[in-house]
Amino acid sequence: MGAPELSRRYVFDTNVVVSALLFEGGRLAWLRAAWAAGELTPVVSGATVTELVRVLAYPKFGLAPADREELLGDLLPYAEVFDGDPASAPIEAPDAADQPFVDLVLACGATALVTGDAALLALAPRVPVIRPGDLRSRERRSGEEPRAG
Repeated sequence: MGAPELSRRYVFDTNVVVSALLFEGGRLAWLRAAWAAGELTPVVSGATVTELVRVLAYPKFGLAPADREELLGDLLPYAEVFDGDPASAPIEAPDAADQPFVDLVLACGATALVTGDAALLALAPRVPVIRPGDLRSRERRSGEEPRAG
C-alpha cells in the first residue's frame, strides 16, 4: 500500500454543503456520507464556517438554532480546519462573498474547490475547481465509490 493520498481534501462552497446537509435524499447527499466515512476531507477556515452558519440561519430554511447546530455537527467533526493565512491569494473571485473559498483552496493545497457556481468554475485553470458531479465521477474511478447517503 502506498502513501496516503492527499488528493481527497476538498474545499466545498456553501451551496454544496447546504445541499448535502439539508437534502438527505438529494443529489449531493452522497457527500455527507463520504466525508463521514473518511472518504473525502472537507477543508474549512473560520471565514468559510462563518458563511455556512450565516446561510443556515436564512429564514427560508426554517431551522431552529438546535437544528443548525446538529447540521454543523454533521460536517465539522470530519473537516480539517486550515489555520494558515488564506488571505494572500492572488486571484480575485467575481463575487466578494466567494473570496474566502478561492483564498482557502489556493492556500491550503486542497485538490479543488467543489462548486456549481458558474462564476467560480470560470476561474479554472487558475483556480482548481470541480463540479460536484465531476467529483463523484472521479471518486468512482478511484475505485472507492463514496457510499450513498
